Amino acid sequence: MNKTVIITGAAKGIGRAIAKDFAYSGYNVCINYNTSEEQAKELCQELAKDGCNIIIYKADVTNRQEVDKMVDYVIGTFGNIDVLINNAGISEYKLFTDITQEDMEKMVNVNILGVFNTTQSVLRKSMLPRKDGTIINISSIWGMVGASLEVAYSTTKAAIIGMSKALAKELAPSNITVNVVAPGAISTDMISSLSKEDLEVLKEEIPLGKIGNVEDVAASVKFLASYEARYITGQVISPNGGLVI
Repeated sequence: MNKTVIITGAAKGIGRAIAKDFAYSGYNVCINYNTSEEQAKELCQELAKDGCNIIIYKADVTNRQEVDKMVDYVIGTFGNIDVLINNAGISEYKLFTDITQEDMEKMVNVNILGVFNTTQSVLRKSMLPRKDGTIINISSIWGMVGASLEVAYSTTKAAIIGMSKALAKELAPSNITVNVVAPGAISTDMISSLSKEDLEVLKEEIPLGKIGNVEDVAASVKFLASYEARYITGQVISPNGGLVI
């Protein structure tokens, strides 16, 4: 019987690469999206054409009712949920003194409350009753070391690491692992605004001398979901080319 994975924010970027990796590895995949409907449908068609077991589901991770309905739908379709990947997130580049309360609340709601909602729902409805499961939360190197002009983002990504470590201890007796993937500079929309000159400066700061790609992150996620990672929990894996060591 194929295993089932839910990936939040999976219509584009890192989430899209993760969805492809799991789909081509034989998983039943739920591609969650909120606003990127066109990209989600296009990805679903592409993978379904290749014989993959794919569904897409629109749900705002900050809305618990929508999340619960998504989890129920996935269980009704595939039977259970073996892996949850909390990838949905937002970022903002702004001076700390310019951050509004609304900015901060939105960042917290998506990046922290979203992880809380999906994780608690999946645990209650599938993983805890079966005493089995894998949870992988996507953080960032800025959650590890902080980033100037990204205080709100760094705060929420650091919170994800703390949440994951605590939850790993709590869920270990139930044979559920919780780990974090904290990417470094990855070629996605989040760095697309950087100039060519800024990108070159960034490359010079990375020991491996290059910007990572989404497949690099997906490979780390896939490993943590594999049988080979069965004895790993509460850890942070950071594909960052040596930028943070």
